[in-house]
Amino acid sequence: MIKINIAGDFVPFNKYYTNNEIDMPDALDELAAINQTCDYNIVNLECPIVLSSAKPIDKIGPALKTNENAVKVLQYAHFGGVTLSNNHFYDYGEQGVKDTLDALGRHGIDHVGGGINLLEASKTFYKKIKEKTIAFINCSEHEFSIAAVDKGGANPLDVITQFYEIKKAKEKADYIILIVHGGIEHFCYPSPRMKKTYRFFIDAGADAVINHHQHYYSGFEIYKNKPIVYGLGNLLFDTGLNSSIYWNTGYMIHLLLDGSQVDYRIIPYQQSKGKAKISKLKGTELQSFHERLEKLNAVIGDDNQLEKTYQRFLLQKNSVNENLLTPYSSKYLTYAYSKGLLPSFISKKKALILLNRIECESHRERLIAYLKTIIK
Repeated sequence: MIKINIAGDFVPFNKYYTNNEIDMPDALDELAAINQTCDYNIVNLECPIVLSSAKPIDKIGPALKTNENAVKVLQYAHFGGVTLSNNHFYDYGEQGVKDTLDALGRHGIDHVGGGINLLEASKTFYKKIKEKTIAFINCSEHEFSIAAVDKGGANPLDVITQFYEIKKAKEKADYIILIVHGGIEHFCYPSPRMKKTYRFFIDAGADAVINHHQHYYSGFEIYKNKPIVYGLGNLLFDTGLNSSIYWNTGYMIHLLLDGSQVDYRIIPYQQSKGKAKISKLKGTELQSFHERLEKLNAVIGDDNQLEKTYQRFLLQKNSVNENLLTPYSSKYLTYAYSKGLLPSFISKKKALILLNRIECESHRERLIAYLKTIIK
């Protein structure tokens, strides 16, 4: 039997982890002990390792980075590989991509899902373990880090591309593990689209599909005897030592590969709860975790419940998109608009035009190309 451990979002930029004298035993010994029981451990490195004076790119949201001490953390915790396809890998541009790949290479850390161009980023990673070949495919939803033919970054989620990668891997590997970075941040459920897509990957031949990105853990299901995990949560995201129970709680999944069987074990933990530390859940906290997970799984397992839950979420007040579609740029005018003191300039006709430009694949491609000309 082969035991593969897959962990979620790893962002070590607190000085506790990035200074030159890292005191890791208290913070990471429990994690290291868990990982030592596995044959291979892989985690999502959700920030570039910046070794130079690279500047952050223009984007929406924070630009994350760490330094080479992060590799020492990975090694101490016995992570042999990282996934790089995520929405922060390109935060420091081409230099950040190069620095990250150089640092991982020097220290012998495997990687998948990121590269100096799309060809490199989209390559499947093959790992030989106990005379068996494991194929790792890693992709992410389209945000600011996506690679291109002549640009470094992350491997994009593309159902057709991943379908053919799975088919190709079936000829070379004994097991195929597909790791996706996607979903809605701070939302505990997958969208119906995610569920449909990840089930399709199993139909195509993947032995497991594992998701992270939301920073809140989600549930899982067993589809055709293969596990699909819809959100692992943060492994280590130590900014602010956030107190949210979903932010601070997550789980790793151990995939147990034995012949044609793919079994699993989940390892719940808490992280950065008042201290930059990872600890296994115990006692009442562990019981509460399993109760919450059971509720999440019940909704995910019922297509009607999941659709209703997702639609309720979509219809919540969405100030980000609402403000985006108004001409008010200053915070004072935006505030006045939010209080109903200023009118909306989005007529029903304009809303229909915008909807058509976004919903129609061909129109959307032209709209994206136009917007890119503005930000260049």
